[in-house]
Amino acid sequence: MAQQRGVNGLRFNQDQSCFCCAMETGVRIFNIEPLMEKGHLDQEQVGSVGQVEMLHRCNLLALVGGGSNPKFSDISVLIWDDSRDGKDKLVLEFTFTKPVLSVRLRSEKIVIALKNRIYVYSFPDNPTKLFEFDTRDNPKGLCDLCPSLEKQLLLFPGHKCGSLQLVDLCNAKPGSSSAPFTINAHQSELGCLAVNQQGTLVASASRKGTLIRLFDTQTREQLVELRRGTDPATLYCINFSHDSSFLCSSSDKGTVHIFALKDTKLNRRSAGLCGWNISQICLHTRRKL
Repeated sequence: MAQQRGVNGLRFNQDQSCFCCAMETGVRIFNIEPLMEKGHLDQEQVGSVGQVEMLHRCNLLALVGGGSNPKFSDISVLIWDDSRDGKDKLVLEFTFTKPVLSVRLRSEKIVIALKNRIYVYSFPDNPTKLFEFDTRDNPKGLCDLCPSLEKQLLLFPGHKCGSLQLVDLCNAKPGSSSAPFTINAHQSELGCLAVNQQGTLVASASRKGTLIRLFDTQTREQLVELRRGTDPATLYCINFSHDSSFLCSSSDKGTVHIFALKDTKLNRRSAGLCGWNISQICLHTRRKL
């Protein structure tokens, strides 16, 4: 039987210089510029993988089992240290009673999202639980973590339908029930969210997937509303460019939309939608940007 090579998940590292793929055949890591494979973990080592997260360009990877032939459980996050000799490269394990839906890393923290809870631990030395936040049902494990040294913003769904919660982990006291501040972003359930590299902007979309809204993290005010399209779509991701000049979104429509945030004259108006700026790339074609 032919071996499946499907991709179960894909994540950029913190400075967007690499990305890693969680696959049916293990894990593959790629450098972006120039585009080339940097390394891989094969199926014999890690089985099929549902999620993988890199820490910058270092030797540590966070793995969650998944796919058709997992070696590890989906209720555990395993930390793989590729610099260790021999086969004993699993150095840490975080185990829960429910499936892990997403993982985010910083140099000194790991964030793990379950369906109704977000956990924050110190990392990687002597991991200790620092925070625990309840959320409304979050079946996609939506959360994002700002990599900035100045701001350690954690973004996740609030208790109210369509709301965002932001926590500054720098100022929150470990072990306390520090209350996140809330942004009422949408009237329907959240479908996607992101925070920029600097921790100054957050973006979100509802499950309808037609509008993306940007908010200032200091004032909590809405700055702009971007229209992805008129037909409902399932958004797979929203992502800011490194300097926040651009925002992109991908969806089940087979397209990637790119919005210029600083120089809006670069945007192309979508026919019939007065006032909404949009640029679109179809995934089945090749265009040089």
